[in-house]
Amino acid sequence: MKLAERVSKLRPSATHQMSVKAKQLQAQGIDVIDFGLGEPDFETPREIKRAAIAAIRQGFTKYTSPSGTDELKLAVVEKFRRENGLEYEKDQVVISCGAKHSLYTLAQVLFDPGDEVLIPAPYWVSYPDQVLLNGAVPVIIPTSEANGFRLTLDILREYITPRTKALILNSPCNPTGSAYEKKYLEEIAQGVLERDLLVISDEIYERIVYNGFKHVSFASLGREVKERTIVVNGVSKTFAMTGWRIGYAAGPKQIISAMANLQSQSTSNPCSISQKAAVAALNQPSQETTKMLREFERRRAYLLRRLGRIKEVTCVPPVGTFYIFPKISAYFGKIWKDRPIRHSLDLADYLLEEAGVAVVAGDAFGADQHIRLSYATPMKRIRKGLELIEEALSRLQ
Repeated sequence: MKLAERVSKLRPSATHQMSVKAKQLQAQGIDVIDFGLGEPDFETPREIKRAAIAAIRQGFTKYTSPSGTDELKLAVVEKFRRENGLEYEKDQVVISCGAKHSLYTLAQVLFDPGDEVLIPAPYWVSYPDQVLLNGAVPVIIPTSEANGFRLTLDILREYITPRTKALILNSPCNPTGSAYEKKYLEEIAQGVLERDLLVISDEIYERIVYNGFKHVSFASLGREVKERTIVVNGVSKTFAMTGWRIGYAAGPKQIISAMANLQSQSTSNPCSISQKAAVAALNQPSQETTKMLREFERRRAYLLRRLGRIKEVTCVPPVGTFYIFPKISAYFGKIWKDRPIRHSLDLADYLLEEAGVAVVAGDAFGADQHIRLSYATPMKRIRKGLELIEEALSRLQ
């Protein structure tokens, strides 16, 4: 059987692949410390669960509008007004089956074959593949540790061509934890306006930030910028609701309407019960989410100290998210089982097989000299995992 040509361009998600490998070893009775997880290791707050239970008891289990309920759209509108200083109307918001779904639907409605889409690296693993699936060309823009993995205006200008249609911006960023202060965003906005580009601003980690960092939504930089920006967000990370599958996007009415029409012919509505839970998440501040952020801060500080003691490993301190992205390329060329460690994939396999520690290779994020560790893992496991990593690296010759 011949599959569609577009499928041949796809790579499996590296984060899910590592999770599968770790679970296979765990099924064999092997203890694996999993730093690959991209979801909070906390329970969904109780008030959110209660809203979902109430929805079931009240029979709120039928189809909703394909683009989401008015109640949730209005909660999103209020969230943008309250937290980001952004004014949207209800028909400028679409609810989806997760932020990843919003991003994919955007790619479907925006990109034609031959369009170029700018993606700063390191990047979240699905951005390039979603662009490729729609016949467009992902143009990867390298960034450096020296600049905190941030895109600059000068670098942006170098990569813009007459075929460039959009820029995908992720702040705070998965995998690096880097984020953009307002002055950096204003510089990028200048380049966007010069060439009339669209910006897809992925802000899913906006509330998970440290040391007083203030998140600024790209769309808040002025009317002209807002008219060219689609903000993507969701409840998965902030509220420990990854499995509930609710994301949302806000932007120009024409784009949002197209997304809603596409969803009507593909997924139909997001889960009705999850939408009720998301309303509670957005409308009711939770002490549980505050406690989660404090614990992430504690883990982050420990990881930075502990990684700093491992020979030849360096790391840019993350400003947000619950990931850390150490540079481990000093170990490339060392020998494991009579063969050299050539790249981050080899090193990730080595750590899994020899140390029982699962990490994600930086190659999947467009940064082969690094690995990603998630600290959505209990502190006891983090301590043990880093001891095992240090010991395993010391054995490489």
